[in-house]
Amino acid sequence: MKKKQNESKVNPHLKEAFLEVVENQIRDNDPPETRETLERLMGEGISEKDARIYVARVVAIEVYEVMKNEKPFDLQRFVRNLNALPNEPRE
Repeated sequence: MKKKQNESKVNPHLKEAFLEVVENQIRDNDPPETRETLERLMGEGISEKDARIYVARVVAIEVYEVMKNEKPFDLQRFVRNLNALPNEPRE
């Protein structure tokens, strides 16, 4: 089976870490927008597995922004990116 171009560049340890963050956010309902987004994506016909990957991408972007700019987590930016899914987040 041929891998997608992006799959060969994904660090499996980071992927699992970001998916764990998603799982924790859903379990704790914090922020609630994570669960709402997951449910919305699944309602649009996206599998639960893929929906979680979409949300994990938003988590990865936020982690990158926090580390790059040495600033705190930005809930507004995070929610904007969740709301943009399944399109690629812009920020």
